[in-house]
Amino acid sequence: MVRFFRGLVAGVTYPFRAAGVLSRTPRLRGYVLIPILVNFVVSITLYLGLLIAGFHGIDTIIANLVLPSGVALSVYWLLRLLLGLVLFMVTGFLLVQFGVLLGAPWYGMLSEQLERVRTGESPPAVDGGIFTDTVRSLTYELKKLLIFVSVGLVLFVLGFVPPVGPVLASVGGIALSATLLCLDFFDPPLERRRLSFRTKLAMVGYSLPASATFGLVCLLLVSIPIINLLTIPLCVTAGTLFCCDRILPSLKSGLSLSDRS
Repeated sequence: MVRFFRGLVAGVTYPFRAAGVLSRTPRLRGYVLIPILVNFVVSITLYLGLLIAGFHGIDTIIANLVLPSGVALSVYWLLRLLLGLVLFMVTGFLLVQFGVLLGAPWYGMLSEQLERVRTGESPPAVDGGIFTDTVRSLTYELKKLLIFVSVGLVLFVLGFVPPVGPVLASVGGIALSATLLCLDFFDPPLERRRLSFRTKLAMVGYSLPASATFGLVCLLLVSIPIINLLTIPLCVTAGTLFCCDRILPSLKSGLSLSDRS
């Protein structure tokens, strides 16, 4: 039980540890400047497009709920607040997807240098050329998209089931987003080892409960407009630190290495 609670707390601390590492290692900061500019352009597009449509959709969902008159007003504002928070989280989540993909070359170099600093060892050389890397990247994104769409559709339908459906859908959406964010932020060091998608997903489960709180705090950080321009590179740094401390040692000991691809 003590180990469980230590894991819960440890997951929350990694973004703060990452900020400390970046502040103490000036040569790593150059790898985040271009991704910040990329995030700025992507964020403007997403927030202008999604928030307007999203708030309209929230009003539509709430208007279709049939509630007793005595509780209608309080439930209305509670659901509006909850669904509004989920909307900001989804928008931040999508910003991560585009931002990490477009900033992948710089994040990859940041993660590689950080792993060298953290472990004192050179990261493994990546086998394959541009074609292999492109195919693996596209396949990885498609598998993430499949999980997002399949689970997301179930949660979307659940959101129309009164009275608890919207709450359950919101909680499920947060859990789904946190899991996919772990995959995004853990990916650079895991991809250098050419692990399969199944193994990467298993590593998120293997490192519970720390990965759960890590994903949740990262979801919170990337959901704050403007601030998330800086927190996405911070979370990429935190993900590499997390892997160096909690995942790579298990891989060195032989856990799930048979699942490499």
